[in-house]
Amino acid sequence: MVEARVVVMGPSGSGKSLVGSLLAERLGLRFVDADDLHPAENVAKMAAGTPLDDADRMPWLDHVAAVLHEAEDGIVIACSALARRYRDRIRAEAPGTVFVELVVSRAELERRMRRRTHFMPPALLDSQLEILEHVTNDESGFAVPGERAPGEIVELAVERLAGGQSLR
Repeated sequence: MVEARVVVMGPSGSGKSLVGSLLAERLGLRFVDADDLHPAENVAKMAAGTPLDDADRMPWLDHVAAVLHEAEDGIVIACSALARRYRDRIRAEAPGTVFVELVVSRAELERRMRRRTHFMPPALLDSQLEILEHVTNDESGFAVPGERAPGEIVELAVERLAGGQSLR
């Protein structure tokens, strides 16, 4: 088992949950989907087609960060973490967290969202893309192409994690 704190991030429909669970399995780590950490009010708001604002997100991000921090043996969490300020907030509580951004075209995100049953309706995709700030070189993290086969994405992430990215 690898000791790592990894967040698989991206907008809704990017494949965070699938890739995150496969990456956790590959690394021998526990997997948590941050969707399961949302308070009921957030889920209801999104299900009604209303985007979350920072007042909604910050307590949720604090919960995500606490789960990361408490996972001394490592963990993989699927979490949108769309804006730099959200990732900074998580890192403040869980230093050393590595962010793996799944980069997927808008058309593919919309196609995926329309095919699935989820509390996040496709109508909220634009609001997510408006606040998306890609991982930058000065952050602990990297981007991977999210339109490849899930196993390929996981292998790319494992290679990048092993190739000098901080795992702790």
